Amino acid sequence: MNAPAPSPAATPVDAHCDVAIIGSGFAGLAMGIRLRQSGVEDFAIFEKADALGGTWRDNHYPGCACDVQSHLYSFSFAPNPDWSRMFSPQPEIRAYLERCADRFGLRPHLRFGHELRRALWDERAGVWRLDMANGARISARVLVSGMGGLSRASIPDIPGLETFAGTCFHSQQWRHDYPLAGKRVAVIGTGASAIQFVPEIAPQVATLDLYQRTPPWIMPKPDRAVSERERWLFRHLPFTQALMRTGLYWALEARVLGFVLHPRLMKAVERIARRHLARQVPDPALRRTLTPNYTIGCKRVLISNDYYPTLLRANVDVVTTGIARVEPDAIVLRDGTRRAADCVILGTGFHATDPLPRGVVVGRDGRDLLDAWSDGAQAYLGTTVAGFPNLFLVVGPNTGLGHSSMVFMIESQVTYILDALRNMKAREVHAVDVRPEVQRAFNARIQHKLGHAVWTAGGCASWYIDPRSGRNTTLWPGFTFQFRRATATFRLDDYETWPRRAATRDARDARDVHDTSDPLDPHGAYNNERRPA
Repeated sequence: MNAPAPSPAATPVDAHCDVAIIGSGFAGLAMGIRLRQSGVEDFAIFEKADALGGTWRDNHYPGCACDVQSHLYSFSFAPNPDWSRMFSPQPEIRAYLERCADRFGLRPHLRFGHELRRALWDERAGVWRLDMANGARISARVLVSGMGGLSRASIPDIPGLETFAGTCFHSQQWRHDYPLAGKRVAVIGTGASAIQFVPEIAPQVATLDLYQRTPPWIMPKPDRAVSERERWLFRHLPFTQALMRTGLYWALEARVLGFVLHPRLMKAVERIARRHLARQVPDPALRRTLTPNYTIGCKRVLISNDYYPTLLRANVDVVTTGIARVEPDAIVLRDGTRRAADCVILGTGFHATDPLPRGVVVGRDGRDLLDAWSDGAQAYLGTTVAGFPNLFLVVGPNTGLGHSSMVFMIESQVTYILDALRNMKAREVHAVDVRPEVQRAFNARIQHKLGHAVWTAGGCASWYIDPRSGRNTTLWPGFTFQFRRATATFRLDDYETWPRRAATRDARDARDVHDTSDPLDPHGAYNNERRPA
């Protein structure tokens, strides 16, 4: 892996850029690359950490790998002929992102150590005011969030967890410095992360108690090494890799037929998962414990060839009795059983319904984004939110997938944002804000389609569903090519617009973050210039 370049000097206080991008994972890098390719250089990518990579930097637990084939889980404009496996491990994906940053000249635009504390829309100036944790203050006309939906670790509310005297960490903050050999380990959670790291650590530990609330459906993982011959073909005959990518894409798209259009088709998929479980778990009692009671696809479908065999090990025990509390050296179950532990590992996922803390994004009239989402997150095309001018979300509400590559969705959204910027420039528009009625109509259509999907009708409770509204605020209800078609063109008529000032505000004015006038003043310069497109 290429070592990350040293962080540039801290952005000067009161600096201005036309486009501010938050996050340097797939979303932030795609946005930066496409901006450069379109001739835009006045942008910066603000990253809270000291290196790029997003989720593929933050998640580095043993066994961490992608569950979508990497020939598809990569940028269409930057194919990598050298993936070692069909499903690449985390270090390879992170190294790929580092190479993309170098190849496309993003290093000068990266600002490491810049954690966003608050983004406030300044109505009077028509810019976003960004306050960073390091004290830097930046203004930007356009704000693009590439923070993703699964970036904040979810810590379960278990009584006494904070009193545990041993070592406790979430899988996202893996403690590589802590030796697991010979330890009594408690793993809480059986989701996508746990099924990857449990097989890696089980051979090392003295005992492993796996606390399962709801078993996942697990399919065989069609993984294999990519041969030297294949890699030679991909390097010297790039169309061969393009053909593989296309084949993978359409094979995965076919899953939509069962997920959304005809959920009864999932019964055939379920039979494959049941056979996989039966082949790998001969013990009938354990097999019953590991068999879900909901339709496959209702929760995230997982893939693994080594998870079930790991649970057969003599030192591994699957615990299904609920946890009552945690004590300094043990976990106490609801039936009173006390199970000693030296280490607790939380495989409990991420905050999905509220990916941002309160106070981070504040739009028109001082409204917090979480208040706009009090009944569940929603956006127009997963990208823009009424009341938040010039804010664009990449991997926003209802852009998630249960069947294919999120990179495809990211590239679609980036195309939409670029077209928005082109339209704004051509029409001399300074700011855009999606019309509330447009957003409402779009989300009504989305929820109607989701009402018939397996995620709603499959008989489970999942993180896809917002607990406040009961709506699926996470997933796209259809084929990804439909989303790409919907985001291919930015329709200015869908937005309320503000024209450019007659006298162009220069960079020095935009940097004036200490302007003493009220940014929410209804007589501000942009308030009385609103007009329809």
